[in-house]
Amino acid sequence: MILHVTDVQYLQNYQLKLTFNDGVAGIVDLSNELWGEMFEPLKDPVLFSQVRLDKDLDTIVWANGADLAPEFLHNLIQHVQEETHVQ
Repeated sequence: MILHVTDVQYLQNYQLKLTFNDGVAGIVDLSNELWGEMFEPLKDPVLFSQVRLDKDLDTIVWANGADLAPEFLHNLIQHVQEETHVQ
């Protein structure tokens, strides 16, 4: 199955609630992922909060051209769910 982000909601700080086409949904915190030329500008909370779903790319994008692969985002949610389940 090819993963697609089907919904995104900005929550607070650098947290997003994401839903995927495989039914997985959860919260990702991207505060540790905002490095490099494309992502440094997203440390500005106003720009970060303007995240949107791009239905052509099937993932989330920002006005500066930054986007993240659905597989990467999906893995972040899985990782968070596993940590929560273990505790």
